[in-house]
Amino acid sequence: MTGSRESSTFAALRGQLQEAAATFAGGPDALESILLGMVDDVDRAAREPLEIFPVCHHSPASALAMARRLREKQPKVVYLELCEDMAPLLTELRNCRLPVAVQAFAGELDGFPAEWAPLSVVAPVTEASAEYQAIAYALDTPGVELVLVDRSSDHVFQWDRRGERAQDGAEPPEEAEAALHGEAVGVEIGDLRPRFAELEEHLLRHGRVRHWSEWWHQFVEVPLGDSDHDTYRQVMFLIGSLFRRLAPGDGDRVRVDEDRERYMWTRMREHLTATGTDPEDCLYVCGAFHAASRVEEFGVHGSTDTFTISPRTATTWQYGLIPSSHAAIEAQFGLASGSVSIAATEWAKSLKRTRVQPYRLAGQAGGKKPAAKRTAGRKTAAAVVTAPAPEPPGADRLSGFLRRPPVIDRLDEAELLGWSVDIVRAARRNGYLASTADAIAVFETSILLAGMRDRAKPTPYDFQDAAVTCIEKDSVPGRRDVRRLVEIMMGGDRIGQVGYESLPPLARDVYDRLAPLELKLQQRGVQRALLDLASRPELRACSDLLWMLRRLLPHGAARPIMGERRLGERSIQESWDLALGTHQRALIELGYEGVSIEQVLEQRLRREAYAPQATTATVLAAVEDATLYLGSRRLADELGTHALKVLATERSVDGAPEVLRRVRGLLAYYRTNEPVLPPWIEAFTKTGYAHYCTLLPTAFRDEDATVGQVAAMLGFLFSMESLALSLGCDRTQLELAVAQSHPDDPAKTALLWAAQVQLGTLSRAELRVRCAELLDNPLVVPSYPRYLSGFVHALEPVPGLADVVVEAVSNAFGRLPDAVLLPWLPLLITTLRSGAADLAPLLIREAGRIFPARLPALDTWIPPWRAPQTDPFAARRSRPEPDGPRGAALLPSHPATCDAVAELLGCTEGWSSADAAPLPSGVALLAAHPAACDAVAGLLGCDGAWAAAGPSSSGTGLAVRHPVTAGALESLLAGA
Repeated sequence: MTGSRESSTFAALRGQLQEAAATFAGGPDALESILLGMVDDVDRAAREPLEIFPVCHHSPASALAMARRLREKQPKVVYLELCEDMAPLLTELRNCRLPVAVQAFAGELDGFPAEWAPLSVVAPVTEASAEYQAIAYALDTPGVELVLVDRSSDHVFQWDRRGERAQDGAEPPEEAEAALHGEAVGVEIGDLRPRFAELEEHLLRHGRVRHWSEWWHQFVEVPLGDSDHDTYRQVMFLIGSLFRRLAPGDGDRVRVDEDRERYMWTRMREHLTATGTDPEDCLYVCGAFHAASRVEEFGVHGSTDTFTISPRTATTWQYGLIPSSHAAIEAQFGLASGSVSIAATEWAKSLKRTRVQPYRLAGQAGGKKPAAKRTAGRKTAAAVVTAPAPEPPGADRLSGFLRRPPVIDRLDEAELLGWSVDIVRAARRNGYLASTADAIAVFETSILLAGMRDRAKPTPYDFQDAAVTCIEKDSVPGRRDVRRLVEIMMGGDRIGQVGYESLPPLARDVYDRLAPLELKLQQRGVQRALLDLASRPELRACSDLLWMLRRLLPHGAARPIMGERRLGERSIQESWDLALGTHQRALIELGYEGVSIEQVLEQRLRREAYAPQATTATVLAAVEDATLYLGSRRLADELGTHALKVLATERSVDGAPEVLRRVRGLLAYYRTNEPVLPPWIEAFTKTGYAHYCTLLPTAFRDEDATVGQVAAMLGFLFSMESLALSLGCDRTQLELAVAQSHPDDPAKTALLWAAQVQLGTLSRAELRVRCAELLDNPLVVPSYPRYLSGFVHALEPVPGLADVVVEAVSNAFGRLPDAVLLPWLPLLITTLRSGAADLAPLLIREAGRIFPARLPALDTWIPPWRAPQTDPFAARRSRPEPDGPRGAALLPSHPATCDAVAELLGCTEGWSSADAAPLPSGVALLAAHPAACDAVAGLLGCDGAWAAAGPSSSGTGLAVRHPVTAGALESLLAGA
């Protein structure tokens, strides 16, 4: 700083500021130190051999001054304040429509905490920005080198504290356009905003403006719009020094700022040493805040051994271009809504007024073609530049600028009148009752507001306030208010687009595979796709891809209107609303994760299944998606085996309903589409059966376990019981678990009764008796709805109890008096709606089956549970047994049938006479085959031998010879 004080360039300005400090502060103090220090910063930056060009982010004045200076100086090397690892991507800007953002993305981290993933850094680029002018000049001018000198994307997260940044950040925007950058960290050139809240409040109050963007437009953009190069530089140096010296003592932020400055000057000195370039042929483009730096490494001749650049981590970074928008830039960098759109409008007006020819990348989309082809070479470009000012470079232009009175810009009535007419037209299209009188009122109010704020010409912000005051009044009929309409009218929220050639391989593959749809999918907006898969089978590949995109992209990118995809089901016709152009950023970021959409989906499913917080339901959902979208049996078996491990470690029943639903769907799919069940699902059934049996008694008593979760556990046990028993499980385990359950909650008590009915330990009659006792007890009646809630939930594991539940509800309505029923009815309805809404249809169908369909029949209708119970077999049991053998009357009545059967069997004896003596029943067979009788006797444990009896003993010989065998056979036959 000593050398800078000895410079005589700003001696007059130092003296004036010193006198001002003594006058306002009453003597030398901190104010004098600040004012003189600002002059020293300006002097030091202006005398640097390597020309520093200070800029402000997305400032039309900075872009205009940059275009002028580049055509005048024609530097051979341009040093740009941008992440050095983003340099290879800048050439792809010519394939895009601005604004876009250069992005560095890291999904898998090595050297950073895992919870930070994914890491993303974006640097938005607009046409009305000084950095774009520098990039376009360097890339399209032969012999010019563009060198990015700012810290790498890896160092952005090495130096910043992510947790503190997340706390200081603004709320995420809700609009899709404002969220194009997502949660990425923004890197900008020229962060010029006071870091001292009191200073910003002071400037806004005395400037009679509402926000910082308006102050900057009024007091910096407009005065610097037509200034010369030296004046522009010195004013920007002064502003940067002011904000730097009045910044609060935030140690971390100051450390990062100074490290960035040391990093950039170190890189520039390394490049100058390696190439031998003369600093006079170079231009350093950086933010005005960093231009007024006071670090020891500042300048070409700064310290070289006081700063060491730390190595990068092992994290692999991927780079690409993503679409950006004015709203996204405003939301990420804390600018006022519409300020970037107004800056773009001011940029176009400034070009028309000053006739400065801006730089534009060759082949850039989205802009007007130049009237004449620009010739290459430095001499031709320099020929159109206005002759330089006669004053020597580096002279004190700051004193004159500070003493110069405000420029009185005359009122452009035609422009203001056009604005007034346009806003009224736009307001009427959006539902406002606006008329010509409102246009006149907006015109006059804009002039009035400008006069109240000491402005001769209304700014776009004055016009915006006037339009809101005169048109919006007290209501907004549409979704857009007047302030938003003014922003659209001033240029709108321009949204960029990344060209096909600059997309990652995955995004290009998606567009290529969807080409048979014959839609312009790169355009923004929603497009309808109709897929007739029956007549055009080649579209099935497009359908598969769209379902995967729906699984991976945000909601609205690929939305099915007609058709669905579930396990074992495929639609023959589908209809889709596609907005891939609107969600291009999400599609591009998928390309950072893999080279194909199938690979990305498989990685996502593995990541979800193996996450530390993954539950059994989460893993089963991944299994279902792997089968549904990828058709991969290998991946499904792997994830299913992992689900078995996760289930064994769970000690709660929170996910039981989801587990039940997923397992039922997968089991039904495998039973209908596979020859045998996969081994993992059989093991899952066995483990789940034992697991839920173990947790069942605890879940019944646990207050945190809901009745729905316990019902899902019972649903798993009862629905999977047949498969589990066939695999070797023991039903006794379930019976013991139910017997050990003693719930206190009424809903769980009713659920336990239903489980006992299913197991056979409680009959339906006993269950009806218990329900009747609940209604008879006046102390229990207030909690009766909770019992009903348990019964309704019991329909999940025991759907056969639907008639009992209908009976319980009907008895309550029939027996309870109105004084008890009416206060209790709302609780019943809310309980059923909140706790068992998905099971209510089953209850309604059962009620429709039981109750009469016609209202007149209700008067004479008797409920089935009140009808007298009759035994359907009582009449049969009371009928006397016939004396003769059973079935003998049928044979004589139809002898032809018996003759035909006898002929087939080879029986030629014919019909016996009625007078013949009856043959012993079965005795001849036993005597003819004694070995059979001995075998049966051995099985039944009869060791006795045949007794001596004649064959004509009419069957009594069996009882005599083998009494035990005869008794056993008689009991078996009686039971049959």
